[in-house]
Amino acid sequence: MDDQQTDSSYRVTANELRQFIERIERLDMEKKDIADQQKEVMAEAKGRGYDTKVMRKVIALRKRDANDIAEEEAVLDMYKEALGM
Repeated sequence: MDDQQTDSSYRVTANELRQFIERIERLDMEKKDIADQQKEVMAEAKGRGYDTKVMRKVIALRKRDANDIAEEEAVLDMYKEALGM
């Protein structure tokens, strides 16, 4: 392989790599913007008197499968009963 072909392959690879990195950087900026918006919504909810700690738990529960939640709650109830709670 001659130097000219190697240089050409390198430039294409470097250009492609730069494009991937720039895409990731744009996505990181978008992710930060979304996180800032989520903080604003939580601050607004807190200002209206909602318990944001509980809201976060509800959001986490809504992401989970209902059967997993039921199983975890049953085990929690069993442990609480064993401890006389």
